[in-house]
Amino acid sequence: MTGWKPVIGMEVHAELETHSKMFSACPVVDSVTAPPNTAVDPVSLGLPGTLPVINLQAVEYAMMVGLALNCEIPPVNQFARKSYFYPDLPKGYQISQYDRPLCINGWLDVEVTPEGGEPYTKRVRIRRAHLEEDTGKLTHVAGGSLVDYNRAGVPLLEIVTEPDINSAAEAEAYARTLRSILQYLGVNSGDMSKGVLRVEPNISVMHPDDAEFRTRTEVKNLNSLRVLFRATEAEIERQIGLYESGGEVQQATLGWDENKNRLVVQRVKERADEYRYFPEPDLPILEISRAWVAEVSAKLPELPEAKRARFMDELGLNAYDARVLVMEQAVAHFYEAVLAAGANGKSAANWITGSLFSLMNANGFNREDIEKSKITAQQFAELVKLVDGGALNKGTAATVLNTMWETGADPARIVEEQGLAQVSDTGAIAEAVARVLAENESVVQDYLGGKEKLFGALMGQVMRAMAGKGDPQVIKQTLTDLLEARRG
Repeated sequence: MTGWKPVIGMEVHAELETHSKMFSACPVVDSVTAPPNTAVDPVSLGLPGTLPVINLQAVEYAMMVGLALNCEIPPVNQFARKSYFYPDLPKGYQISQYDRPLCINGWLDVEVTPEGGEPYTKRVRIRRAHLEEDTGKLTHVAGGSLVDYNRAGVPLLEIVTEPDINSAAEAEAYARTLRSILQYLGVNSGDMSKGVLRVEPNISVMHPDDAEFRTRTEVKNLNSLRVLFRATEAEIERQIGLYESGGEVQQATLGWDENKNRLVVQRVKERADEYRYFPEPDLPILEISRAWVAEVSAKLPELPEAKRARFMDELGLNAYDARVLVMEQAVAHFYEAVLAAGANGKSAANWITGSLFSLMNANGFNREDIEKSKITAQQFAELVKLVDGGALNKGTAATVLNTMWETGADPARIVEEQGLAQVSDTGAIAEAVARVLAENESVVQDYLGGKEKLFGALMGQVMRAMAGKGDPQVIKQTLTDLLEARRG
């Protein structure tokens, strides 16, 4: 399977978090938890005699995304009818955009960390981002299907890249970075499990001898980044295997069967001309002034890449820690709240990306759930300050953090109640060191005889003798001094 190059373009469908639907005042509800067909109206049901009205907030949200993706916002854009027939599309057509989209010619730089390889930055060009209305939701059951139109008509932004992505790792990195931007903008929750953000890679492969692209397939409606990676890798391997065995790839729409961990063919892929696009007769051409673009641009918040650069410049964080802290908006908010409570930036970053993330992983928390734990930013800052101030050593602080996670108690209270304060008294430490040396004479003699790696073992013995509460720096210096005195 050597020599083949994957060629991938991405389509991402992001529901915009407006209060009402794209073309009517019908409220937007959670399509997972709301009772079926309770947030519907004549427009979203496609009843005769109804007329659509453009949602201004949805247009501005879409413009914000386009500007964040370095897109041009053309002064004129237009909605179109995309005709196809499916039970989740009550009108028999979808109002979308075709030849006059809202956002064009953008780009997004993504940081890619391939397994076993060096990180690198990949620029992915954005062909277009256009507004449309979402469809209903089908639930397939024995003997038929159920349809829920709560989601029908919800504002949907489709973001389409050029075929610039060349691996599953790059596809995942692009989707992760885009998801983060949408969350920072406040236009989409990023909750892929609820279908508010759906990713669809278009995949083909090229041989070095090829002069043009080969047939591509589209994997539809992937609902997690992990599934995106696995499905993309599987389809790349499938296509290469077909070509190397003398077969051909058929243009088709595929789905991912999570239970069977495999791809399944859903239907032969339609061409654009089969949708019979034509301008939407019930909606006017939308003119966007440069003043309006400037007004929307002024509303953009600090985005992940800018925040990352600030963390590195102002706080001295390394590139990896800064990237991890900004990727999930909730983590960045928590970190900045910890800083506001007085913690040192580097120390707080190390404790969040190390011990706190480990605790979250062990307890089934996703990183975006960081603020749902019992530990507040104020409490976390107090723990960091206790360590930096010498009141706790790192080992004891990890124990305190575990208790904070379980109980939500303040770190100072835990330290006081459990008697965990770090011992820095030189007299008490010297007494403990002397006792350990006396009880381990053979180890001491081996150390003095040249086995200097035994110093760590003696350090560990002293720490245990002091129940983990001794100041490591004072212990190290005292142990060094007493061992050197033995040489004389």
